[in-house]
Amino acid sequence: MSSAQGPSAEEGMLVTLCYEANVSCYRTLHSFGVQLAIYLACALGTLIMVLGILLVFVVVSHFKALHAPTNHPLLSLALADLLLGLTVLPFSTIRSVESCWYFVDDFCRLHTFLDTLFCLTSIFHLCFTSIDRHCAICDPLPCPTKFTIRVACIYIGVGWAVPVVYTSVFLYIKAIAEGLGHFLRGMPCVGSCQLLFNKLWGWLNFPVFFPYLVMEVWYVKIFTVANKQARLINNMSRSIGSQLHVGASKSERKAAKTLGVAVGVYLLCWWPFAIDTMVDSLLAFITPPVLFDILIWFAYFNSACNPLIYVFSYPWFRKAVKLVLTHGIFCSRTSTVDLYQ
Repeated sequence: MSSAQGPSAEEGMLVTLCYEANVSCYRTLHSFGVQLAIYLACALGTLIMVLGILLVFVVVSHFKALHAPTNHPLLSLALADLLLGLTVLPFSTIRSVESCWYFVDDFCRLHTFLDTLFCLTSIFHLCFTSIDRHCAICDPLPCPTKFTIRVACIYIGVGWAVPVVYTSVFLYIKAIAEGLGHFLRGMPCVGSCQLLFNKLWGWLNFPVFFPYLVMEVWYVKIFTVANKQARLINNMSRSIGSQLHVGASKSERKAAKTLGVAVGVYLLCWWPFAIDTMVDSLLAFITPPVLFDILIWFAYFNSACNPLIYVFSYPWFRKAVKLVLTHGIFCSRTSTVDLYQ
C-alpha cells in the first residue's frame, strides 16, 4: 500500500480524491471508453475462467473413468480457482478500474484474505499435481498403489490448511499490523486496498513461495525423463518397425510438451509477482499501485489458464467435453465411456 501522492500534472490524466478528506487516496480518472473496455475485458476473462472451471467439475464428476484418487486434487484445485473467480475477481476489477476501494475496511481485509488464500491454495495444489505426474512418468508401475484416496485427502488437507494458517497470521495478528508502520514511508491513505508488506514479511514470503522451486525441479526432471523415454521408444520402433511404439513415442513427446506449456504459463504468471513482493521490501515499497495491479492480474490469469491447458493438451478431456456438449450430463450411458481408449 503506497502513501498518498500529489496530483499528477501529466497531460491527458485527471486526478481527483477518492473521498472528500485530507487523508484520502488520489483517484486517476480515465475516459468512459477506457473504463468500459477494462470492465468488459475483466468480466469476459472472469466469465471464461468460471465456465472453464465448471466444465472441469462436470467432466471429472460425470465420467466414472475419471473417478480416480489422482483427480481429487484436480477438483480441489478447480474449487479454489472457482471461488477466486466468484468472490474475489469482481471486487478486484472495481478496485483496479476505479483505483479506489469503495467498500468498508473490514471487507478489504476479508477480500485480501480470500485473495491470498485461494491463490496460495492453487499454488500448493499445482505443486502436489507435479508430484503425482512425476510418479506417473518416472515410476509408473507402483504409482497407482502409492497414490490412494487417503494420500489424496492428505494432499488436499495440507493444500488448504497451510494457506489458511499463513494468511490468518499475516492479516489478523495485531502484532504484525502494529509493526508495519516502522517500515512504511507514510501512513496509508483512505480509499486504498492493497496488500501491505513490511521488510520482515516480504522475506518470510519466500518459504511460502517454496512450491515454485519444488515444481520447477519436479517438472524439469519429468520433462527430461519423458523425452528420454520418447527417444528410447522411437529407437525401438525403428528396429522393430512397430506402429504401436511409434504411437507411444508420440504420446510421450506430447506429454513432455504439455508439461512444458504448463510450467511456462505458470512461471509467466507468478514469478513477476513473487519477485516484486520480495524485492520491493528492500526498495522502500516503490512499486506503483498500477504496476502492482498488473502483477496481481497476471497471477489471476494462471487460474484462468488451468482449464484451457486441459482442453488443448489432453485428448481424454476434449473427448469428455465433446460428449458432454453433444449428449448432455444427464445421459447415463456416457458416464461409462472409456475416455482413454
